[in-house]
Amino acid sequence: MTTGEKIAALRKEKGITQEALAESLKVSRQSVSRWEMDAAFPETEKLIKLSRLLECSIDFLLNGDIQKGSECHTEVSANDCFRFIRECTYFFLATSVGGKPRLRPMGFIYADEKALYIATDNRKNVYSELFHNPLVELASYNLNTRKWIRISGRVEQDSSGSVREEMENLYPMIKQEYIQRDEMFFVIFKIIIEEATIA
Repeated sequence: MTTGEKIAALRKEKGITQEALAESLKVSRQSVSRWEMDAAFPETEKLIKLSRLLECSIDFLLNGDIQKGSECHTEVSANDCFRFIRECTYFFLATSVGGKPRLRPMGFIYADEKALYIATDNRKNVYSELFHNPLVELASYNLNTRKWIRISGRVEQDSSGSVREEMENLYPMIKQEYIQRDEMFFVIFKIIIEEATIA
């Protein structure tokens, strides 16, 4: 089945009209129709929303060889997540603001044996969003392997000096941006992973 066929089948299975789906996704009915006919492809943000509305994974929508309900949820460690995303060079972070999802590309990520960490600036909107609602999803796509990673979890602020030092070594631009170590703008969040899949 193509991505469009899967969207159409799941939509019909749930008794959702094209109009209702379009309204939920804030797109036109014609956009949904084009997706279902494989004449167009949903943006990443729309794919994430579609997977939630249709109660399936992004992997199922994208990969023709995966059958619904047959996904393999093998254990994916924080280090596995880190290596995958580093190879992609960036990831998308989805937060929730006022009950609406917000998606943004990000780049600063690190892992140790215990957890996955992301970094941002407390002057940015994302900091406020994470502070008020710690539930997040991360996703990244590897163009070489044609695989996705999807991570769900919650964040908590981390003040570990060792994690900051590792991130500064990994990303030299952090030292350039935050010259004085006593500057409190640079913030690290630890991700408590609830689910992680690579497919």
